[in-house]
Amino acid sequence: MCQYSATDGLANEWHFAHHARFALGGVGGAVVEATAVTRDGRITPGCLGIWSEAHIEPLKRVTALYRAQGIPVGIQLAHAGRKGSAATPRDGAAPLLGSVLDAQAWTALAPSPIALMEGWPQPKAATETEIVSLISAFAKAADRAVRAGFDFVEIHGAHGYLIHSFLAPASNCREDDWGGDQRRRFRFALEVVEAVRGVVPPSMPVFYRSSAADVVADGLSFEDHVALGIQLAPRGVDVIDCSAGGIAGPSGRAPVAVGPGYLVPYARKTARTTGLLTMATGLIDSPRLAAEIIDGGDVALLAIGRQLLAEPSFAYRAAVELGHPKPESLLPPQYALFLERKRKA
Repeated sequence: MCQYSATDGLANEWHFAHHARFALGGVGGAVVEATAVTRDGRITPGCLGIWSEAHIEPLKRVTALYRAQGIPVGIQLAHAGRKGSAATPRDGAAPLLGSVLDAQAWTALAPSPIALMEGWPQPKAATETEIVSLISAFAKAADRAVRAGFDFVEIHGAHGYLIHSFLAPASNCREDDWGGDQRRRFRFALEVVEAVRGVVPPSMPVFYRSSAADVVADGLSFEDHVALGIQLAPRGVDVIDCSAGGIAGPSGRAPVAVGPGYLVPYARKTARTTGLLTMATGLIDSPRLAAEIIDGGDVALLAIGRQLLAEPSFAYRAAVELGHPKPESLLPPQYALFLERKRKA
């Protein structure tokens, strides 16, 4: 969950405090927010980065925090593409270019010069040299993630960001080896995966976040998503994280009614058709729903964002409600004692 609180991409006390809530709340694992592999790959000036050696030490504080509690932690490696150079939500989330924050703007990079939506600036189409450099940037960022102490990495290929925009005809009208038919549109994503897998340890899990379907013309279909997943597995991806939408900005949502667990069917179908382990997401907001999803089979992991922001001890509550024999064992002793006293009071 993006915090928009970094300066020059560097993690700070805000990020440490943000993650301390979850490290003390008994989660089974954690993923640090979308973290830019290049400076111009940020969504906003407040986004985290991992494009330089200077980013490693601040991130080590976050990984050490989780490791002290025995919790595996990963990081999303991301490039915002044509969604970049935007103001933070607190500043309106609109394009920086042409606003009162114009001085902070940069030129967004994309497969083709197609604006995200009306009112957004036209991005620059990446050259062949820039594409090769971007693939290398993902690999270098993955190497830094290993050295920062992360247990796994997740390649962000969803939500209309750079990788997703290469995959979808709506945002990729190139006529070279990086666009056109499905094979060429998939090339960037697959080469990023190969580059990342090539620099992380063989034992380190690699996740891939995918938009399983778009709701706009020339967006990704579920069949595209499955075809991509089938090609991700032999390239070393261990888990596919199934989200949806985003290629057309805020209007690009999943083609299903929004409600608790609304994206879970995508994860189930993906598991059955690709053979990959899947992670489900989409308003998983109660212990009972979480248990039903896992008990129903196919889904291996749950990605919970908004509920954990609202309730950092959600995992502990789930353990209590679902009858875990020793829920306090999930938490640090001093915190478990505090919650027990609060419950009795």
